[in-house]
Amino acid sequence: MTTKDRPEIISETFGDPGDPALLLIMGAMASMLWWPEAFCRKLADAGLYVIRYDNRDTGRSTKYPAGQPPYTFDDIAEDAIAVLDSHGIGKAHVAGMSMGGMIAQLVALKHPSRVASLTVISSSPVGTDTSHLPQTTDAYLEHSAEGTKVDWADRRQVIDFMVRDARAIAGTAHPFDEEGMRAFIERDYIRSGGFLSATNHFMLKGTDQWKGRLHEMKAPLLVIHGTSDPIFPVEHGEALAQAVAGAKFLRVEGGGHELHPDDWPDMEAAIVAHVRSS
Repeated sequence: MTTKDRPEIISETFGDPGDPALLLIMGAMASMLWWPEAFCRKLADAGLYVIRYDNRDTGRSTKYPAGQPPYTFDDIAEDAIAVLDSHGIGKAHVAGMSMGGMIAQLVALKHPSRVASLTVISSSPVGTDTSHLPQTTDAYLEHSAEGTKVDWADRRQVIDFMVRDARAIAGTAHPFDEEGMRAFIERDYIRSGGFLSATNHFMLKGTDQWKGRLHEMKAPLLVIHGTSDPIFPVEHGEALAQAVAGAKFLRVEGGGHELHPDDWPDMEAAIVAHVRSS
């Protein structure tokens, strides 16, 4: 993808630009809002310059017709570097969640000089055969299959489905706040102008360029993973940590595929300590 074709990527910052930069990369179909503002502010209060952004096809960033994304997984990784460039940041700490965790791994592998440390949350190792690991739960697969029946142009259907999705990926340790989640998803829907384009994320293609090369990771790695994650069972996080020398692992007991407020203190303490030690 040439420079003239680069999408517009919308980002937002928290904290003092003089502090170490932490770039947050969210997962499939998720705008920057899925890094909650309060979560970002706590990290900023701990002395980090936090940057969150809308992946292309989400939020207010460039969107493409549904069903034909003219970009690859590699292109979406280059967007992260473009965000750093736009803020004049040469080297940053990077954290990614879910698909964003895979994007973050690619960024660290492709651009080692730009990544001071890496944190991967609720994700899976890139370029690795994970077929021997526990897979997405049957219950979640059954739920996600219902997504094919959703009219993604119908606001009510979409919001109802996304609330069910949030419940389906929630962990077992904390109560699910359905009312709060519905209000949040409605806000995200309005800001994004709908989620139809975001479904392009499920059609992204990668390359075999990094197959079996995770051990080349130069960035110090912290892996954070919930023990009740139905999409990527915790063994995926463990496999990632084992593949990279010196990696640290934070196990979130009962945590799902989510950033639950009750888990923030442990997560944030681990991220801040990781950044400071890198």
